[in-house]
Amino acid sequence: MLKTRIITAVFIALGTFVVVFLLPSWGFRHAMAVLWILGTWEFTRLAGLGRFTRWILLVLQAVLLIFMTLHWDGIASHARAFMVAATLSWCIMFLRLLTFRPNAQPGLNYRLVSFFCAIASISFAWFALSWIRDQEKGEFLVLLVLVIIWAADTGAYFAGRAFGRNKLAPQISPRKTREGLIGGLALALAAAFAVAALTGTLPAATAAFAMVTLITALTSAGGDLFISLHKRTVGLKDTGNMFPGHGGVLDRFDSLMAAAPFFALGTLVLGL
Repeated sequence: MLKTRIITAVFIALGTFVVVFLLPSWGFRHAMAVLWILGTWEFTRLAGLGRFTRWILLVLQAVLLIFMTLHWDGIASHARAFMVAATLSWCIMFLRLLTFRPNAQPGLNYRLVSFFCAIASISFAWFALSWIRDQEKGEFLVLLVLVIIWAADTGAYFAGRAFGRNKLAPQISPRKTREGLIGGLALALAAAFAVAALTGTLPAATAAFAMVTLITALTSAGGDLFISLHKRTVGLKDTGNMFPGHGGVLDRFDSLMAAAPFFALGTLVLGL
């Protein structure tokens, strides 16, 4: 199992490098559209949708991404409005973490809310990542947000194992601890400044950059919990099996899905 996870991780890293650094920005947008459409199919299971409703969600999401791809220049010119809408939407969606109840059955209300959460979360993630990649040094900015998320996850894992005492969200993800979250934030902050300095993306407003980094790391943890909430509600261990040993698209990119709009808005405000 460990060997499979390592091999898959290597392929994910190589694929990420190719998509981020070797594809032009339009190719990156198309690759991200494919990735998030696959994630949408996984979300249909998380939402507990029936067969017919699953296809409605998948087709609606695909049409929306295709439309935004074809009209990218016009849509990208309203980036600030999109980013504000995305971050506000995520703040509302994060409220579901507070209302979660264990053993709750996925009823009609759950399915309806999850349907629209899928559309919002995936559409805004695609837009945010596409906009980031479209900027000057966009490939390094995408790398930066990925490093923040990976560092936050790694720091949370090791700090949680070493110092974890107080559960962060025991009903949703019993292994996560508050100490782990703090460790993840600390490592994300250190990694962000190191990568930004090396890639020439460190702004003069270092305090604001630190704030954006912390918000990005916090929301990445929220994205992880958000998908875990759905998995617990419908009784799934993984969102899919696209990545052997790692699960599905949403298992691997749930943190990125939530964090990308917040990082993108911070990037827009700071003028990176």
